[in-house]
Amino acid sequence: MLIKEVKLTTEKTGNKIPNFGKITSSTKAAEYCREFWHEDINIYESFFILLLNRQAKPIAWAKISQGGVTGTIVDPRIVAKYAIETLASGVICAHNHPSGALQPSDADISVTKKIKEGLKLFDIELLDHVILTEEGHYSFADHEQI
Repeated sequence: MLIKEVKLTTEKTGNKIPNFGKITSSTKAAEYCREFWHEDINIYESFFILLLNRQAKPIAWAKISQGGVTGTIVDPRIVAKYAIETLASGVICAHNHPSGALQPSDADISVTKKIKEGLKLFDIELLDHVILTEEGHYSFADHEQI
């Protein structure tokens, strides 16, 4: 059985990374990550990562998973793979809640902890995990959950 590889988007792959400058706040991270969704933000849950250099500038992003209306499966090993591959210094995770609920679920909290601990082994910092809805965003960092 073949496993479809997740696409990594970087300048090297010939895809332009939107120039938002440094990501200095959860609001700026949410604004950047919102570019990954369109009308599908209210249809199914998707999980993306934004990979940053030491200056907090985006160097790449990847869609890690796409699920159904109420959830998606995230493998922390895939997050680590792309962070290592790009020599990222920091990672911001982002996913949407089609329901419009901004509060993280127990599964959201659990996967965030796993990703943080996994990245720590490689001296890569999980900077934030942002939950997006059509109306707003929730930041794990702003709520001291990172």
